[in-house]
Amino acid sequence: MDLFADTPEPPFYAVIFSSMLSRDSDGYAKMAEHMVALARKRPGFLGFESAREDGFGISVSYWPDEASIRQWRDHLDHRMAQKMGREKWYSAYRLRVARVERDNRFEAE
Repeated sequence: MDLFADTPEPPFYAVIFSSMLSRDSDGYAKMAEHMVALARKRPGFLGFESAREDGFGISVSYWPDEASIRQWRDHLDHRMAQKMGREKWYSAYRLRVARVERDNRFEAE
């Protein structure tokens, strides 16, 4: 299924970004698409999953190691998007980094 990231066998890392959009979300969707496209080109990028409803969203990006996560965090365009998010698009967010130890899969026939 295209909805699920095709990640490798664990261990790997998940960056879990939960957010609530503010009332002023003009330009957010375009920037979000740009960030995903840019992340896909980064060394180490393993995949991405995202869902949003009624302003609340959860996005998960997958990386092989913490060094790859730091490089993505520090990318100049990503830093700009982070700043705009805090100033304009988000009323609240949480960022969590987790090491994935297990990855169970199921698909109905």
